[in-house]
Amino acid sequence: MVPVTILDYGAGNLTSVRLACQRFGVAPVIATRASDVPSEGSIVFPGDGSAKSAMAAIYERGYDVLLKEAIQAGRPVLGICIGMQLLFDWSDEDGGQKALGFFPGKVQRFEFPGHPELKIPEMGWNAVMFQKSHPLLNGIPQNTPFYFVHSYFCKPSDSSLALGITEYGGTHFCSAAARKNLVATQFHPERSGEWGLKLFRNFLEWNGEEA
Repeated sequence: MVPVTILDYGAGNLTSVRLACQRFGVAPVIATRASDVPSEGSIVFPGDGSAKSAMAAIYERGYDVLLKEAIQAGRPVLGICIGMQLLFDWSDEDGGQKALGFFPGKVQRFEFPGHPELKIPEMGWNAVMFQKSHPLLNGIPQNTPFYFVHSYFCKPSDSSLALGITEYGGTHFCSAAARKNLVATQFHPERSGEWGLKLFRNFLEWNGEEA
């Protein structure tokens, strides 16, 4: 497996991601700014929290430039939860926030007027319908449930970016996205049991090529 770095920008607990790496014999680098990140290997871009504070920390720590250079260099990059949302152009959270723009599209909030039984955030297990084959999904059955915690969802402007689709309250949203060496999941693979760990292992073994 290639070396892996986890980006810490104060947006959530990194313990479960670190433990997922260690489960497969990988001791990850925990970076607190861009200068901590080795020049080779995979990058995990996780996170919980709000878009505005997360983007402020990303700029302050130099991760915006780091991620751009890593993606251009063909290094495998995995965004998780808000780490996926911030890869898009724009988020409606916090009154609107410009994001990193590596995936075209925006992030918007779930709205279920007249349906108080539909809770926001979505919290719990939900199935992912895979849209195409990808090394990240090797060996994982179609419609596998993964663990979600989110109030906002990604809406790519290019439907071919959608690697997985999930339905919540009648809204079908992009729950996994991929383009070349960049992949992302709205769900938390590191908290999703056997199949989530399988997906995480697939990422750790991936060289960044699509086929």
